[in-house]
Amino acid sequence: MMFTRSRRKGALRRGLAGLCALCMLLCAVPVSALEANEVSAPSAVLMDAGSGTVLFEKEAHLQRPCASVTKVMTLLLVFEAIDSGKISLDDSVMVSSHAASMGGSDIWLETGESMTVDELIRATVIMSANDAAVALAEFVSGSEDDFVRAMNEKAAALGMADTTFKNCNGLDEDGHLTSAYDVAVMSRALMQHEKIFDYTTIWIDYLRDGKTQLVNTNKLIRSYNGITGLKTGTTSAAGSCISATAERDGLSLIAVVLGASSTDERFSDAATLLDFGFANYSAMTPTLPELGEAAVSGGMSATVPLCADAPQSYLVPKGSAGIVSTLILPETLEAPIPPGDVVGSIEFTSGETKLGSQPVYAAEGTPEISVGAVFRLLLSYVCCL
Repeated sequence: MMFTRSRRKGALRRGLAGLCALCMLLCAVPVSALEANEVSAPSAVLMDAGSGTVLFEKEAHLQRPCASVTKVMTLLLVFEAIDSGKISLDDSVMVSSHAASMGGSDIWLETGESMTVDELIRATVIMSANDAAVALAEFVSGSEDDFVRAMNEKAAALGMADTTFKNCNGLDEDGHLTSAYDVAVMSRALMQHEKIFDYTTIWIDYLRDGKTQLVNTNKLIRSYNGITGLKTGTTSAAGSCISATAERDGLSLIAVVLGASSTDERFSDAATLLDFGFANYSAMTPTLPELGEAAVSGGMSATVPLCADAPQSYLVPKGSAGIVSTLILPETLEAPIPPGDVVGSIEFTSGETKLGSQPVYAAEGTPEISVGAVFRLLLSYVCCL
């Protein structure tokens, strides 16, 4: 059969369109799973910060020292103290001889020197200063020993079964151990205090009227798209470690690397983990179904209007089906119904996977039918005539 030029062009366009559609479909399919040998460090975890879902793990529960990544827990307790009103960013902290005696990375605090909580947080986060971390710990709890007890109590409350803290700054000490999974858990908890990102995203800062320069130990701040933090650490026993956090298009990830052989390796491993997460997963916010009203039995009103909170976002593999929202209600609700009462739920699914659910509330209440209620209703009607 002979094709005219226009028909040949139409066939070509249809063929290209089909090819483009196929390419889009293939691009939507997640790449192959990340293999353990693609991460050189002995222990690593990639976690979705929103749900806590582990997306990759390698010896995730192997107990190891984590060096200054320990300060994630220190900072978590400091921010909890700030949020509770126990301390404030403007409080002045006098440095003790114990805090001033810390070795390793520090800002050379002197006994009797004063700095604000804000300045000490900057030194702890940006410069990973051991002396600043101890000064904060003593200010919050009175002594480093009491603060470390609080660290271990918080670890237990978070379910960090692999962790025992011996100090607040991560200097090598027998029995001071955690795991990549536990580091991700405490990092996720710290991320709930969004003020931390005001510090973790600073590249260079200054203290002591510009005399002391702070340079961020997390080099990903300048090189990785979407990086938000969080903490690095290096000692002879721990190797090079990092808890790296990043966010793109609403998806927030935590990449933990413990025991890398060099700083370059830890940054490379962290970037590999984050790249895998962003390439394969999305954060999707479902649309609420039409809520309308629910039928009421035995009430002064035959129906009550419904309402629900804005839905959270859910982690879904790229290329998967969208999220379906299903309203689940009984056929009728039994009065009395107080306003704000939970009367049903919304289930969110993607394909065959149930992602979660949330409650549906009565936006208005209705009392149960009674002689008194009917009389009052009639009286109000008569009075309006």
